[in-house]
Amino acid sequence: MQVRLVRTVLAVLGILSAALLLLGIRPASQPQADKQKGMSWVASPQPIGLDDLRPLALNHVNWIVQTPFGWQPSIDSPQIRLATGSRVHWGESDQGLRTTAQLARKLGIRTLLKPHIWLRRGADGKWRSDIAMSSPQDWDKWFENYRRFILHYARLAQQSGIEALCIGTELHQTAVLMPDRWRRIIWEIRQLYGGKLTYAANWYREFEEIDFWPELDYIGIQAYFPLSSKKRPSLDDLKMGWRPHLEAIQAVAQRYGKPILFTEIGYRSVPEAAIEPWKWPQHAPDSPVDHLAQANAYEAFFQTFWDRSWFAGAYFWKWYARTRRLNPATNSDFTPQQKPALQVLEKWYGR
Repeated sequence: MQVRLVRTVLAVLGILSAALLLLGIRPASQPQADKQKGMSWVASPQPIGLDDLRPLALNHVNWIVQTPFGWQPSIDSPQIRLATGSRVHWGESDQGLRTTAQLARKLGIRTLLKPHIWLRRGADGKWRSDIAMSSPQDWDKWFENYRRFILHYARLAQQSGIEALCIGTELHQTAVLMPDRWRRIIWEIRQLYGGKLTYAANWYREFEEIDFWPELDYIGIQAYFPLSSKKRPSLDDLKMGWRPHLEAIQAVAQRYGKPILFTEIGYRSVPEAAIEPWKWPQHAPDSPVDHLAQANAYEAFFQTFWDRSWFAGAYFWKWYARTRRLNPATNSDFTPQQKPALQVLEKWYGR
């Protein structure tokens, strides 16, 4: 009797699905309930407790990014130092990563583990997207060292029950010049780790040039797209600024049949927040605080992307464990904490 009932229900669902398709209505590939309502968690120097994470849950955040680092001396050095203990912040250590993920899970918050290469910035201003070796031998060494680095975190993620892993972040030259090496790394990670995988491609060209997206679960983008050429743009200006980027992003999603995940996005609370969103505070130290510019940039993002079926979610940069020293009247940082942008985020994440 139960088997017959199940078959009847499945048949009805099949008929309904077929009818919807005939009408041109397709089920959303990423239901609202499954969106990654994310925040980039800033690793704490000291151990944290459940109360440090509770404000995230109160604002409907259901995923956090945690970011440990591998340390590389220069763009053409094959050395990558894996630091897992006392030489880094507690929140970047293996124990800190595990504990933070466990505490977050108690609040219904899942974790995307997103290791970065920290490149010592030289006088020429190069950064990790420019990493490229000067000989085949050094390429072999670099990939072997990177393999050791990322497989360490794949094992940690599997052992800790961490739900998703980012296999690399903004390593443009390595990913575009040697995609087959990355395919091999992805294959090895799959043997160790059973969660979801993504790669965090830079917004500038890289996400369109990666060709190993079929091997991953999400197309990850570090979404610091420039949206305006003027200070304090209106909400309509910002939405118009998204249009060309939206078309390019949607084209990649359709080409590979994979959902898009903004592995990082953020805006400072300054008038020029949307001109060069990637700029850190120290690069524009004299900018006045402008909470409305930041809040409008958040709103423009949500109105442009949040209800699209191929959009899996986003991680806003950034959220501090403790904010006792944060004065929103003078803080022009990326964080939305204690600022109007947080109200925008809470509204959309709470839908």
